[in-house]
Amino acid sequence: MASISVSIASELEMTTLGRRLATILLPGDTVLLRGPIGAGKSHLARAIIQARLEHEEDIPSPTFTLVQTYRADDAEIWHTDLYRLGDSSELVELGLDDAMEQAIVLIEWPDRLPPEMLPTHPLEIEIDHSAEVRQVTLSADGGRWTEIVDRLSNE
Repeated sequence: MASISVSIASELEMTTLGRRLATILLPGDTVLLRGPIGAGKSHLARAIIQARLEHEEDIPSPTFTLVQTYRADDAEIWHTDLYRLGDSSELVELGLDDAMEQAIVLIEWPDRLPPEMLPTHPLEIEIDHSAEVRQVTLSADGGRWTEIVDRLSNE
């Protein structure tokens, strides 16, 4: 497993990380965003989405709708928040399994995904905000993300 941890001391630094990740993401990529409430998962997802869009757009949290979709020039982007997920069958109805094959998918609270829906080789991002400076750990186990995380750790 490849892993890198970075210290994030401000919202601007979290936004910069999101913008950097946005340049790497491709259709078919899934990013699992982990961390407690208030860690910065939504902020990071918004930064990624905004960086891919050609225009300023309001990017609301999908906490109650489960998913918000966006169309960038080169990819559809799904932002999902599974915190209030009632039943995993809702994800199938929404088409999340198909989206993970064709779109860029950002999933907050991925621990609520049923095991059979977990993607094979996601980028996993864990945000720890137990201290004043957040620790953001990017990790991957296989697939193209392993090489990317290794490359980022050497920069």
